[in-house]
Amino acid sequence: MMIRRFALALVCVLLALPALAAPARSAHRPVPVPVPIAMADTVRVALVTTQGTIVVDLDGKHAPITAANFLRYVDARRFDGTTFYRAMKVAWGDQPNGLIQGGQREVHHLFPPIAHEPTTLTGLTHRAGALSMARNAPGTADAMFTIMVGNIPELDADPKATDPNLQAGYAVFGQVVSGMDVVRKIFDSPVSPTAGEGAMRGQMLAEPVRLLTARRVPVS
Repeated sequence: MMIRRFALALVCVLLALPALAAPARSAHRPVPVPVPIAMADTVRVALVTTQGTIVVDLDGKHAPITAANFLRYVDARRFDGTTFYRAMKVAWGDQPNGLIQGGQREVHHLFPPIAHEPTTLTGLTHRAGALSMARNAPGTADAMFTIMVGNIPELDADPKATDPNLQAGYAVFGQVVSGMDVVRKIFDSPVSPTAGEGAMRGQMLAEPVRLLTARRVPVS
């Protein structure tokens, strides 16, 4: 149990850190503002990568702020040409388990950060295929996101935790509906043994997988 708690704390630290070579964020964090997009209960998006297509459903009913933020980047085509650049593996749960991370990292392509929607509010959870926002402190999420390879409910908000980061957890806002084989292919891609800072070393993909386009598609 002690080892698992240490590993969980490490996961939270790693998710909070920006990736290697990501542009530095301003020390004066903008105040989160509402996203000017009206969300349907479900919006389907196809993420076309060089490894295949991942189709996701954004949950506008339960996570309207976070889902609308993601959709704003989709509609502005600001995910086009970005990459999945990280595969983080965890040692617990049904194996293989962990997540992949990608998104927009160029500061001049970022919208203001959004308010945090904890899983205690949305009722969503970090199960296999869930989309979740990467962030530093709660309220700093912008355009970097993760996709769960397996179930990692430890990333859900935990009101009983003494660590504020664990209390807040991470914001789930959607689910993969097809293309988990592509997610696992990215997850299994070779990593660089030297890229990445500190505990993130060994998690950065040797050859990041390009996200060619992100577009709305009809919900069948």
